[in-house]
This record gives sequence, structure tokens and C-alpha cells, in this order.
Amino acid sequence: MQTSPSHGTCFMKINGTSFRSVWVDEKDQWSIHIFDQTRLPFSLDILRLTSVQDVAHAITSMQVRGAPLIGAVAAYGLALVLRTDSSDTSLEQNAAMLAATRPTAINLRWALERMLNALQPIPPESRISAAYAEALRICDEDAAQNEAIGKHGLKLLKDLAAKKEKGQRLNILTHCNAGWIATVDWGTALAPIYMAHDQGLNVHVWVDETRPRNQGAALTAWELGSHGVPHTVITDNAGGHMMQHGQVDIVIVGTDRVTRNGDVANKIGTYLKALAAQDNKIPFWVALPSTTIDWRIADGIRDIPIEERAASEVTHIQGRMSDGQIGSVQITPDHSPAANPAFDVTPSRLVTGLITEKGCCPATENGLLSLFPNHT
Repeated sequence: MQTSPSHGTCFMKINGTSFRSVWVDEKDQWSIHIFDQTRLPFSLDILRLTSVQDVAHAITSMQVRGAPLIGAVAAYGLALVLRTDSSDTSLEQNAAMLAATRPTAINLRWALERMLNALQPIPPESRISAAYAEALRICDEDAAQNEAIGKHGLKLLKDLAAKKEKGQRLNILTHCNAGWIATVDWGTALAPIYMAHDQGLNVHVWVDETRPRNQGAALTAWELGSHGVPHTVITDNAGGHMMQHGQVDIVIVGTDRVTRNGDVANKIGTYLKALAAQDNKIPFWVALPSTTIDWRIADGIRDIPIEERAASEVTHIQGRMSDGQIGSVQITPDHSPAANPAFDVTPSRLVTGLITEKGCCPATENGLLSLFPNHT
């Protein structure tokens, strides 16, 4: 399970081996590998994707998830389909099909539009190699952006740590998973935490379980534990209590889409954490690469589509059984219906600021334009 030098440098390691969250097979040089995130933390399974249908299934089933990573994997999905049909029709139809797999995360649309812009002017017979090259550039840029996010967020954590009494730990609360497994490398919300830990800051992370799919309990806790970062898993409803009792110094979350006015769409439950943070005067920061900004919309509550996922994710829960097998158990009455909105929108007024690869800014249009002036 080694990565190739052609896949770029990797910060994250599993049992001492460097990995990105998506990579091209070393031997055949065309198929794609990802981790099956539905099997973590109990089993580290690596999947081989050989068709655009494999990629679409991996995205819809959440074998691969996290806004930046979805975009990168979808880019490789177009490269895969061009191996069998590199026509304009194939390119456009499969880009539209992939775009429909997860409607909320803007990185998916961004990556597909970038691939189309790069490939459509090229003759069909030259598109395959160009597609793989462009997908790799997307991955390289994502890793670099997330590393930069980590450095900017690290300063925030250092400033807070400096205000603590000697020996006191810095308590960070996060929701869902915004670590390296949700991106190509480093992560967004977790990148500053990794850097702080590696530089010797006394950090501790409260990890929201993140029902209904438990990405916090399964993925964030696995990531932090693998890296040696002190953490504690809590129920989603415990965050406000922790804040009231002075056990949270800062909240940092990721996001799937940010409007030009600074509204933030993230995993369901994020809005409630922002409300609790404001009530307790705790800074609430959102970490994101610029690819997650949707410059086309301003009102997140009105304009961001919220994915409604299967009711079974609410009525059933997956875990490891007493015999060691991974299984699903029903937790609701047979005939009780369930609703499953996958995301909510946190209004910009509740967001202390945004951490991007260009620096930190207020969650406002002027704040974003101060870092990204080309989008006026």
C-alpha cells in the first residue's frame, strides 16, 4: 500500500505509510484507489475504481465523502470514462451525471466544470492523458490549499493557547469530519489541529459523534487517534453543555458550500453548535479552501440545495457487533417515518470568521473579496 512519487508529497500516514485519500494505481497507471469510508474505523479497506459508474456509486454511497475529496474523485471519474468514449457527448453527459450525485457540496460542480473547461477545447484523441493530468493538478492544489489553511488556523490556536494558564489544555470542538480523509491531504478544520499538536501545543478535541452517519465518531476520532491527538467523542447534544461549563475554547468546522455573503452549509447540526457558541461567546470558525465558495449565490438558506438522504440512515445505525462483525441495527419502531436532511445552513452572522488558504477573514462578502478580489 505505497503511494507513488507521482502522486505528490503526503503529510498523513497510516502505520508509517504516506497516503493521499485518492490515488492512481501504480501498476496499471489508470484505475483509481480510495478508502472505503463506510468501513472505517473498524476496517481499512482500499477500493479500486475502474469506471465512472464505480465513481458515482462511491460518491452516492459515501464510500468517499467530504466536499474537496468528492470533487477530486469526480475529476478522476471523467478521466476513467474518457478511456472508453472521449467524445463531447460522453464528456458532457457523464459530467452531468456525476454532478447530480451530491447536490450540496459545491466542490463537485467546481471540479467538473474545471475538467470540462480544460478538456473540451482538446481533440478527443488527446483527452485521456490531459484528464489524468488535470485531475492530478486538482489533487495537488487541494493538498497545498489545505496545508495553507492549517498554517493560518494554527495562528488562531496559538493566540488562544497563549491566553491559557500554564499547563491548561486548549479545548477545540468540531462537528462531522473535516480531516484528511475528507480532502486529498491534511484536511480543513483538522489541519490546524494537526499542526498545533505537532508543534507541542496542549490541544484536546471534543469530537461530535455527528448522527446519523457518525462521521465524527467513526472518521474524526479515527484520524485523531491515528495521529496521537488527544480527543474525546461526545454526543451531538453535549456541545452546548460543554460550552456553558467553560470546556470549549473554540469551535472549528469544515463546510460543503459557502455563499459570497458568508453563509455556511455544513453537516446537519452545525447550525445548533453555532447558536450555542454565540450564546457562550465562543469563537466559531469555518475552515475551507476557496473551491468551496459559491460566488453565484448570496442567501444560503434560500439558495443552497439541501440533500435529503435515505430514512434508513436515521432508523438504523452501523457498528461493530459483539462477535466482531460490522453490521446494522434498527433503532426505531417499525412504522415510524424518519426525515434525513444531510446539511443545514449557518447564517454568516453566527460565524466568527473563515479560514482559507489565503488567510482568515470575516464571514462577509467584503471579507471574502479582501482575499479573493477577482470575484467582484
